[in-house]
Amino acid sequence: MSECVHIADLPRPEPAPRGDTCPACLAVGSHPVQLRLCLVCGQIGCCDSSPYRHATGHFEETGHAVMRSFEPGESWRWCYVDGSIV
Repeated sequence: MSECVHIADLPRPEPAPRGDTCPACLAVGSHPVQLRLCLVCGQIGCCDSSPYRHATGHFEETGHAVMRSFEPGESWRWCYVDGSIV
């Protein structure tokens, strides 16, 4: 894993999660496959294996580039801009 330029812009400490599941999935009656946490604002969204891809949608709407897995035991981060694990 390498540092990308977007890591330096992240708030420290990382934002608190805004809930415990994908609120957009709840709103449409869908079930998220895996959860992702936006490291800019704390929004939780579902992964690209979920039907609605809300984490990617959050990036596309806000430009918040870096998220991390919100699954137990996982801590990897992804930068949407760089298209890589960071």
